[in-house]
Amino acid sequence: MTDRHLVVGAGPVGRHVAQLLADRGSDVVVATRSGTDTGIAGVGHLALDASDADALSAATEGASVLYNCANPGDYTSWTTVWPPLAEALLVAAERSGATCAITGNLYPYGPVDGPMSESTPDAATDRKGVLRARMWADARELHEAGRIRTVEVRGSDYVGTGVGGNGHVSRQVPGMLAGKRAWVLGAKDEPHAFTDVLDVARLLVAAAEDETALGRTWLVPSNPPRTQAEALTDVMAAVGRPAPKVSVVPGPVQAAAGLFVPLLRELNELAYQWNRPYLIDDSAARAHFGMEPTPWDEVCRRTAVV
Repeated sequence: MTDRHLVVGAGPVGRHVAQLLADRGSDVVVATRSGTDTGIAGVGHLALDASDADALSAATEGASVLYNCANPGDYTSWTTVWPPLAEALLVAAERSGATCAITGNLYPYGPVDGPMSESTPDAATDRKGVLRARMWADARELHEAGRIRTVEVRGSDYVGTGVGGNGHVSRQVPGMLAGKRAWVLGAKDEPHAFTDVLDVARLLVAAAEDETALGRTWLVPSNPPRTQAEALTDVMAAVGRPAPKVSVVPGPVQAAAGLFVPLLRELNELAYQWNRPYLIDDSAARAHFGMEPTPWDEVCRRTAVV
């Protein structure tokens, strides 16, 4: 097996994956539409429309692993952007023989009672959850047919380095550092799982190279759940700042705003994640990979860096 890797996407997961691989001396190329330079020493960069199956297949030729770290930033575009991109990734994996390592999330499970685990059925009914479940089902079907090798790792809401405005906790950091009140969606006092984005990358790299780990999903080892209020307070405490004032956006206000703000309308479909406990059982990945989450204090310090 070669030690060449193609990472699609230069968001926080893609950057961490590239850094981990570069640090060990692997041949790494990061592909984005614009050819974004990650600034990581030793990493190559490629301008590529990854939804073009032929172009992506050519770029993947000779790679041992093709990492799907793409994340269309605009929720409203998922139904149009994801299907051709997901299909192209599977085509490229089959043509090249590279393992397709997929960065997933918890959306496919939908609302559940109790902690989610790998045995929890993909039973989402909202559009984004159904879409992500279909993407994994398509990949698993090809794996089971012997046409590709694939694996998917799933984390909860991201915290850590580089998450920025895409994270429910990290998007509050600039305002909190300026002494402003934090406004959260859903309930501020329900326990919620948060996953360090670096740990997502760690598991993705490990799973992609473990033949016994392929053909299934894995939940990323994460720290014990914290409420939104606790997580925001912990992040500020990590940099010596006082606990912020935390308020909840009233449900009727959020619903009304969704009529005019497309992003809020999309988030309203996922309100169940914040109105009730949102927990994971990550014991399978801990046992299989011998992996523990990055200590919470360290995660909070890195989350607080704007």
